[in-house]
Amino acid sequence: MAKISTASLLKMKQQGEKISTITAYDASFAKLFDQAGIHAILIGDSLGMVLQGEDSTLPVSIEDMAYHTRCVKRGIEETLVIADMPFMSYATQEQALTNAAVLMQAGASMVKMEGGAWLNDTISALVERGIPVCAHLGLTPQSVNIFGGFKVQGRENDKAEQMIADAKALEGAGAQLLVLECIPASLGEAITKALTIPTIGIGAGKDTDGQILVMHDALGIACNYMPKFSRNFLKDTGDIKQAVELYISEVSQGNFPGDEHIFK
Repeated sequence: MAKISTASLLKMKQQGEKISTITAYDASFAKLFDQAGIHAILIGDSLGMVLQGEDSTLPVSIEDMAYHTRCVKRGIEETLVIADMPFMSYATQEQALTNAAVLMQAGASMVKMEGGAWLNDTISALVERGIPVCAHLGLTPQSVNIFGGFKVQGRENDKAEQMIADAKALEGAGAQLLVLECIPASLGEAITKALTIPTIGIGAGKDTDGQILVMHDALGIACNYMPKFSRNFLKDTGDIKQAVELYISEVSQGNFPGDEHIFK
């Protein structure tokens, strides 16, 4: 498999090939996932919950993210590396530029930020300076206190329409990838069809251009609970590499997510 870039993912969307993505936080798992053929790895600020034992992603710092990005990068040969910008690390354009540079220098090939059209100017500034951006709409965990918990987003017509408008605006600003989290499957499909850039779903139905899971959920080792949108692939295989290969295969064939994993 050739080294994967944002252009590779765009080509996959254009050819109707599904994109498989997973989180990782260290070199060993990153290497295993890379060898299994995963298309992209996200160093998620989910590390606050699954590694540090926090009850949200909010305590994660840019230093935490840079450390784990360096670790993951050392295990990668071909997979695209995406790093989360943690809570309040991009509140201003100046902060965003400074902190995104830290993550890129740590080994990321793209940074991810949560939020709608208010990020447009920041995304444009990053892209102009050579920093690719993955946007994130729907349930954005850094806004958990605004939402009042981890809840499905976009079920009301006005909110769904706003999310579609935000998605188009983010693409227009220069975002090259869009994560959609915990939204109705019909909305995931509508946004995917409205955009040229690839969409990656997590609890967003099977019609997004790809899927992402937190590795601890995909391997059944989450310490809190198993989200509705996830599946324990390790249970099916008994081997971690085979579990990831099964995940990639099931996404590629359109078998995952199944009806039991999606929100109406």
